[in-house]
Amino acid sequence: MKEVLAAGIVPSAPPAPHAADPAAREAALRESARAFEAAFLAQMLTHSGLAKSLGANGGFGGEAFSGLLVEQYAAEIVEQGGFGLAEKIYEQLRDKDAGHADR
Repeated sequence: MKEVLAAGIVPSAPPAPHAADPAAREAALRESARAFEAAFLAQMLTHSGLAKSLGANGGFGGEAFSGLLVEQYAAEIVEQGGFGLAEKIYEQLRDKDAGHADR
C-alpha cells in the first residue's frame, strides 16, 4: 500500500485474477477499494490545507515533499481502518463482479 500514491497518481487496479481463484479475486477487489480510499483521503487532507502547512517553513524541499507526506498519512490511515469508504467500495465491486460472473 506504500506505493499507492506516488506523485499523486493512483495506480491502476491490479490485474484481475482468473475467475477460478475467488480468494485472489476478493483480495484484488479489496486492494483496489483501499487504494481508492487512500487517494480520496489524500485529496481531502490536501484540500484541508495539511500539505501547505507541512511545507510552510521547509522552503522548496518542504513544498516538494509535503504532498508525499500527506499521501503516506492517507495510506497509513487506510491501513489502520480508514473511515469505512473502502469497505463500501469493496461491497459495490464485489456485487458488480458477481453480476458479471453469472453471465
